[in-house]
Amino acid sequence: MKITFLGATRTVTGSNFLVEACGKKFLVDCGMWQGKAEYEEQNLQEFEFNPTDIDFMLLTHAHIDHSGRIPKLYNEGFRNKIYAHKATCDLCALMLPDSGHIQEMENEWRNKKRKRKGETEVPPLYTAEEAARSLEIFEPVQYDEIIEITEDIHVRFNDAGHMLGSSIIELWTKEDGKKTKTVFTGDLGNNDIP
Repeated sequence: MKITFLGATRTVTGSNFLVEACGKKFLVDCGMWQGKAEYEEQNLQEFEFNPTDIDFMLLTHAHIDHSGRIPKLYNEGFRNKIYAHKATCDLCALMLPDSGHIQEMENEWRNKKRKRKGETEVPPLYTAEEAARSLEIFEPVQYDEIIEITEDIHVRFNDAGHMLGSSIIELWTKEDGKKTKTVFTGDLGNNDIP
């Protein structure tokens, strides 16, 4: 198994991990960079992988720093399943189009400034409509059930207590006769609260 840390390292934003195991490439989270201008500029960068090569994605929760670049991923050709807790799927149905609307509004302001400087206009990272289209690939799951992604890859989503639907993801892989368990915590909070 190989894990490449593409975000949320030495910072708490832009959560994105590329996992290569059992002949598959998959993501855990695809979050937007937020905060400082130099962080936010990273949202416009090319992914460090080809989106069409990704076999599936696991999403820890709906906060935009964990889910916010899913529409960009979708726009660049990713069409495989995104596994997430049902509440996360429901929240993303509201939050991602809203993020797209914000992208459009902020981009309109930036393009006015660009136009005054004689620079060409640029498109938004994604639109509300594009974000809504990306929701078609979400696959809702429940807590505590073991999901077979492939014969050699299984996952379980557990309550992380951070927000509605937030998950700690247990991942089991079997390669070369060896079984490995890896855990992605996402963000943690209090358990057993309404």
